[in-house]
Amino acid sequence: MTGLLEVIALHPADAERAQLGGADRLEVVGSMDSDGLSPEPALVGQIRRATDLPLRVMVRLRDGFSTDGGEMVRLKALAEGYLEVGAEGLVLGFLNGHTEIDVEVVSELTADLQCPWTFHRAIDACISADRAWRDLRQLRDLDQVLTAGSARGVEDGLDDLLRRAEQDEFARGLIMAGGGLQAEHVPWLANAGVTAFHIGSSARPTGSWKAYVDADLVRSWRTLIDSAVQRAAANDTVAGGSAS
Repeated sequence: MTGLLEVIALHPADAERAQLGGADRLEVVGSMDSDGLSPEPALVGQIRRATDLPLRVMVRLRDGFSTDGGEMVRLKALAEGYLEVGAEGLVLGFLNGHTEIDVEVVSELTADLQCPWTFHRAIDACISADRAWRDLRQLRDLDQVLTAGSARGVEDGLDDLLRRAEQDEFARGLIMAGGGLQAEHVPWLANAGVTAFHIGSSARPTGSWKAYVDADLVRSWRTLIDSAVQRAAANDTVAGGSAS
C-alpha cells in the first residue's frame, strides 16, 4: 500500500523532475502569486507533453476566494481548455461573502466538465470547518480536498486534521494534507488514516519557488509517505487481529 504524492509544477522542467522523483500527480499552477493562480492552457499542453503523470490544473484568476458572473465565463473557458489539452482534473474552490463554501458557484463551474477535481485550501478560510465539510457532500465529482486544517498551515491545523480524519469517514477519504506540510507531520496523519499528501516549495532546494523541483527531494517524500502509510496499515491489521 502506498500513499498519493502530489507536487506543484510551474513548468515542464518541474514536471519531469517530479516524475523522476516518484510523484503520483501534479498540480499545475501558472504562478504562485496569491498562493496560486491559473496557467495559460498552452503551458498545460507543454507540461502534458513533458510527463505522463495525471495533471490537475488550478482554476483561479485573482486573490481571495470569490468570483462573479463576468469572471465565471472566463473560468469555464479556462477549465474546458485545460481538459482539451490533456488535464486529468481541476483544482478550484470558491467562498461566498459569509466565508462559507459557495455551493452554487462551484456547482455551476463543474456542472458540464465531467472530471474529478480537488477543492483547494479555500476550505481553510471558511468560518466553520464543520459546515464546510457538510457542504462538500453536495458537490459532484469532488474526490480530493487539499487542506492544512488551518489557514496558517499544517503546523497549526494538525490537531484539527487528525480529529477530522479519525472521526469522519467522508473527510478521511478526501483529505489531501498540504500547506506547510513537514516531514514530522506525515506519520501522525497516516496513523489517522490520511493517505494523500501535497507538497510545493518543500520539493525545491531552499524552499524557493525560483528553483526547479528537485527529484531527490521528491524521492525523499515518496519514501517517507509510503513508509508511513504502510506502517499505519500494518498497525491497523495487527489491531484488528487483536480485537478479533
